[in-house]
Amino acid sequence: MKPGVTHGTLPGPRPGDEATESGGRLVRGKALIFWDPRTPGKKLDAIDTDQITPAADCVSESLDTLDQRWKVGSFRYLMPDFRARVHAGETFVIAGDRFAIGSSREMSPAGLKAIAEEVGLEMVIIAANNMGDIFRRNAFNLGLHVVQSPDAVADARDGDEFSFDPATRRIANVTRSLSYDPVPLTPKEDEIRKSGGIFAMGRREFRSSVERTPDVTFPDATLARTMSTTEQIIWAHRVDKDADVKPGATVRVYADLLPASDGTAPFSIHTFNQITGGNSIDPRQAAIANDHFVFTGKQDDDKQTGIGRQFAAYHDITKPFYATPGDGIFHFYFPEQGLVLPGQFIPGADSHSRAYGAYGAVGIGVGSTTLGFGWSTGYIFLTMANQRRVRFTGRLRPWVTGKDIVLELLRRWGAQQSQGMSVELADIDQQLPMAYRNTIANMMAEAEALNGVFAPDDITYAWYRAKGMTTLPYPPFSCGADAAFAIDEELPLGGIEAMIAKPFSPGNAFPAEDVARERITFDKAMIGSCTNGSYDDLLSAALVLIAARAQGLHKATRELVVFPGSGGVKLQIEQPDPRLDGESIADVFRGAGGEIRHSWCGPCFGQGPDALVKGERAITSFNRNWQNRMGLGGEGYLASPSVVAASALAGYMAPPSELGIPWDAAKYGL
Repeated sequence: MKPGVTHGTLPGPRPGDEATESGGRLVRGKALIFWDPRTPGKKLDAIDTDQITPAADCVSESLDTLDQRWKVGSFRYLMPDFRARVHAGETFVIAGDRFAIGSSREMSPAGLKAIAEEVGLEMVIIAANNMGDIFRRNAFNLGLHVVQSPDAVADARDGDEFSFDPATRRIANVTRSLSYDPVPLTPKEDEIRKSGGIFAMGRREFRSSVERTPDVTFPDATLARTMSTTEQIIWAHRVDKDADVKPGATVRVYADLLPASDGTAPFSIHTFNQITGGNSIDPRQAAIANDHFVFTGKQDDDKQTGIGRQFAAYHDITKPFYATPGDGIFHFYFPEQGLVLPGQFIPGADSHSRAYGAYGAVGIGVGSTTLGFGWSTGYIFLTMANQRRVRFTGRLRPWVTGKDIVLELLRRWGAQQSQGMSVELADIDQQLPMAYRNTIANMMAEAEALNGVFAPDDITYAWYRAKGMTTLPYPPFSCGADAAFAIDEELPLGGIEAMIAKPFSPGNAFPAEDVARERITFDKAMIGSCTNGSYDDLLSAALVLIAARAQGLHKATRELVVFPGSGGVKLQIEQPDPRLDGESIADVFRGAGGEIRHSWCGPCFGQGPDALVKGERAITSFNRNWQNRMGLGGEGYLASPSVVAASALAGYMAPPSELGIPWDAAKYGL
């Protein structure tokens, strides 16, 4: 608590913060349907949050005007007249499967809700199957009505009149005299919804959370034998020690770290202030990295980062818990700084917080308001998912990396992806280095998984020992031998080739040698990001460049740009490496005509000078290539750093084998 604050003076609930039934009131409006332009009569699937709120509209210049840009930008490119149509009474937004997948940006549900409210209306989102889990949670937090009803979606037509009962969540298509009971909520989700959202819930629980001492105790060997890695970590971190961790249960879970970026921090700060009053306690387990809206030169972006900067200064949040511009992308920076450890539970505001699963932690993306709730109470609410396991077996083929593994996995899973499950990632032969694991766990966001985790093993602990970290807070553990999985599958690594994912989906992946025959040219080759920005990632690309010299290929034929994962990595790549015959990674890149940029996220989500413009095409080691993701009108292709490097030399998209470089496992294997 802050000086002068006592338990008796802590803020408590406000009038109206208790849960209510909202009985007898119906929300009414007309259908606003997103149709698939490629398939007449079909609702549009897989609308991602980049389409709901484009990156340039995610900016907030002050806590008083948080949603101003979010409202204006909603569906800016997918449906430019969206706001006008909602104002005209089309308040029942209807879309197909997997609505609001992708980025955690809470600007999306907040902006949608505010568009209706600014003219005295209420919005209802009706989607079919597998709504984005972060968007769904954020909607409950904010009081935006969201329901899943495949039948209601299938029956809806333009102009249909709908009603929604907030008490029962029952939907009626008045025009067609049809009614529907949507997919049910857990009791806790319904309580959050009925109470008006996460602010009211937080104020109800704030005082008791301050008085409670966190207790993290892992299950004994007998119980652990029946539990997956995710289940063991969640069980250990339960606030309520009698709570089940079975699928579908909503539990309160203590957090070891609650990280945000400059993009997600403002709304988290607003939530923290709404719950705690802003000056009663220090935020719990808070960490903030400035990696999204920096290096753009825009005044409004600086105002956005200024919100987190002022918050950190007021609460004395300093390095390594507060990362300044250039320190790094937080999914690299925080593990690098020793803030991410095996056995931890880390709910981050950003969707790619799943990357922490590489280190034996449960990392999930939760959005800004849940994070602000966590800063206030020390825990969050989590609805458990079904467990799924992928066993990686066999030996890797030449030039195959973690990026190729995860692209192949997404390709195999298809439109359904992970089905929202928690994914146990089992490296059976312990041959996947941390760089590969980081890429695979990170892209469980694109797989639409709750999380993906590698149980800590010899590779994990060796990585920490190399950093001088020999004493870790939690005991060694592994996936239980008798753990049950809804889906248990094997992915033989020997059958995976170097891959390239074409627009506009990471799962739209093909063998790179097949793509090479198409001679697809491009404007930029970009290596780095939170997915592939580690030292080893950049080394793998540099090894290709230096080996290609023997084939007479010295210069990239296209623009080649490198974004290290952290400022530490940026310094490290300037040091000589014996695997590069004494050259540094940076010198190898520069020798090929490449340029080293700051460590930040900008080009990955279409910001800054390296963002794509209309008509440009890039091959990148980034994690998303959805429409307009890397820049309005641009096309992004995804591949490993070594494939991107080979493509830069070839002038068309191709793997290293296209350059005639013989594979040397001792040299090229990480």
